[in-house]
Amino acid sequence: MTSGTLREFLVGGDRRSIARSGEALDAIRAEPERIPELAALTGDGDWLVSQRALDLLEKLARERPDWIEPHRRVFLGPLADSDKWEVRLQVVRALPLFRWKAADRRRAVAILLRDAEHPQTFVRAWALDGLAHFARSDPSLLPAVLRHLRRFERSGSKALIARSRRIRERLSGQQSKATGGRRRQ
Repeated sequence: MTSGTLREFLVGGDRRSIARSGEALDAIRAEPERIPELAALTGDGDWLVSQRALDLLEKLARERPDWIEPHRRVFLGPLADSDKWEVRLQVVRALPLFRWKAADRRRAVAILLRDAEHPQTFVRAWALDGLAHFARSDPSLLPAVLRHLRRFERSGSKALIARSRRIRERLSGQQSKATGGRRRQ
């Protein structure tokens, strides 16, 4: 059993620091019943603590989505509209990890569409990646995804160009599966 609060692991440093997030992650893996404590820290008054808590929730959602599922709506709330790009990055990275009911799915897609235009490259790239994920089950999103892919490809940003290539590969892999492996003429 780890002593102390999770907040103690997440406080301190600057925006480039992760404080003692690794120790917090280890504590939660050892005691998953602490996840509500972590979820509550997303509302902390110190935005760095909030961002680090979101980061850990996103990491855990990749490993154990069942642990984070009850707390997934934190990614749709006020933090999705944060003025801190680091917070928005965690949000857009996490949104495609969950199954959403219709109203929440609309909110998630709206966040991704908005943030595909974000001035920060990482936020834009991950938002489009998430949007492409949602387009797998909602083809009406495909025109927006393709429009953003073209912008990324013309941007001159190596990161955005590389991301667009990976998204296109995934999308063409989907089309191959949908057509039984046959290429369209």
